[in-house]
Amino acid sequence: MGNAAFIVWRETIEAMLVIGILHGWLSAQSGLAPEQRRRAFGWLWGGVAAGLALAGLLALTLLGIQAWADDATLEGFQAGMPLVAATLIFQMVVWMRRHGAGLKRELEAGMSAAAQRAHWAGMAILAAIAVGREGAETVIFLYGAAGSDSGAALLAGGGAGFLLALAVYAVLARGARWFSWRAFFRVTEILLLLLGGALLVDGVDKLIGLEILPPLADPLWDAGFLLDDGGRVGGLLAAFTGWRAQPAGLSYLALAAWWTLAALLTLRAQPAGKRR
Repeated sequence: MGNAAFIVWRETIEAMLVIGILHGWLSAQSGLAPEQRRRAFGWLWGGVAAGLALAGLLALTLLGIQAWADDATLEGFQAGMPLVAATLIFQMVVWMRRHGAGLKRELEAGMSAAAQRAHWAGMAILAAIAVGREGAETVIFLYGAAGSDSGAALLAGGGAGFLLALAVYAVLARGARWFSWRAFFRVTEILLLLLGGALLVDGVDKLIGLEILPPLADPLWDAGFLLDDGGRVGGLLAAFTGWRAQPAGLSYLALAAWWTLAALLTLRAQPAGKRR
């Protein structure tokens, strides 16, 4: 439930940031006639709805695969999904590092080009892609991180994350003078990398359990006397960081590679506007 709340919280804030930029740009266009303004906002909200529909379609597809597949195929699919989710998290962190500072400028440039051509469908596509991307990532992250959580727990966690995102976005939007979006995204980048590492370990553990990958060392160590990952505190740490009291060697080799790549690539991923 905690993972679901965090995932929905983070992705909702990103989607709301994109929608807020597009909405703010449209609101500032004083040269639009009332009819043009209504049409433009209609296209904007239509694009948002299309993006949400795309994410919903992906969710239904994943549920369909789960219902259709036999046990062996489903086990392999469920083992692979955490790895897909971890890969997307890594890609998202690197992308935000490179483009986050210029996101507002890039979106407004796309809106200006659409407005100059009076081609509001282009703006709708821009909104649909932005919202659809965040929604699709949310679906994949939730599926990959679901584990033993029930559908009710995922819904409760997702609902809590959505409400929290609304509150945080309102505070950040109204208090931009005191709160820094840059600092906010830097903190959540670290949290996302921690979650991505946990998903990576979970996926590798499942593939080892299916005997698709070798454990290399099993266990690598036994720290159950310090913190058992089956307990409440240890389980929370396992869900967010990939902690294992008795880890397989390959799982933690993958985790070490994850953090090495994260350190190298995120440090090298300079914002586009600062490149020479």
